[in-house]
Amino acid sequence: MGIKHLGMKKKAAALKWNKEQDEAPRLIASGRGHQARRILALAEEAGIPVQENALLSEALDSMSPGAVIPAELYELTAQVYVFLMDLEARAAEEEE
Repeated sequence: MGIKHLGMKKKAAALKWNKEQDEAPRLIASGRGHQARRILALAEEAGIPVQENALLSEALDSMSPGAVIPAELYELTAQVYVFLMDLEARAAEEEE
């Protein structure tokens, strides 16, 4: 899942959650400027949904790739997963 922030300098982050191995999602990539544009382009090419979430992107900006999302960011991270579940539900409805 990609997360973007279109502030003064574009930021982007990518999360991944392996529920069998990790207690919470992990940050797998983050960047600003050119790196952010590359992350977003790769997400688009792969068909990965992107949500704009300025608060979460700011918080993730200081984390290292591979880090597990800390408990204090669970609520913001949950908003991203609710967004994903809504997309999946809409797609399922369209298939019926």
